[in-house]
Amino acid sequence: MHTDRALQDEILAALEWEPGIDVAHIGVTVNTGVVTLEGVVPTLLEKSAAEAAARHVAGVRAVANNLEVNPGSATRRTDSTLAEAVVNALRFQSALPLDAIQATVTEGRVALSGAVTWEFQKTAAERAVQRLHGVKSVTNDIVVKPQANVDDVKSRIDRAFHLNAEVDSQNVRVEIRGGAVVLTGTVHSESERMEAERAAWSAPGVTRLDDRLQVLP
Repeated sequence: MHTDRALQDEILAALEWEPGIDVAHIGVTVNTGVVTLEGVVPTLLEKSAAEAAARHVAGVRAVANNLEVNPGSATRRTDSTLAEAVVNALRFQSALPLDAIQATVTEGRVALSGAVTWEFQKTAAERAVQRLHGVKSVTNDIVVKPQANVDDVKSRIDRAFHLNAEVDSQNVRVEIRGGAVVLTGTVHSESERMEAERAAWSAPGVTRLDDRLQVLP
């Protein structure tokens, strides 16, 4: 079992091992496995990296990240300059749809809003902003709104049914109504109906499914 002192030493060693972290400006205290990080770091990315490094140490029960982000006078940016940097960082992320995300900067604190199709795009946007000098915090209010594609859903059902020579996917119709994928038509058994449901749910962007298939043996 780790003592608090031993845990503190292991966390300091983990911080020293992590590239991009200057442990000289970070203080670590441990109380019954609860870790508190204090001090000043130049970037939000370093603050996040320090917390991640501490959380990966065995025996850590929780982390209170009280590190202050202060870029220093040499790299300090006005909000307008930082906002321009944020826009450029998002624009150069190939995974992000152009102009899908909006950013507001107030005293170095960035708020992201907008809508994307995938969760990884929301995460990529936040990470892109975290890397910028001058960013003190990021509030990620981007909404993930998947968009189902009829052709993709239908092709997945076709592939699933192709594994069973007795199933005819031509009798299954796929529509999108009010954001929901609607299955209509006929199948030969309850198991085939369930197979059609599973195939439809596996398609990217499907968040609601309305199964109106009829079983006609």
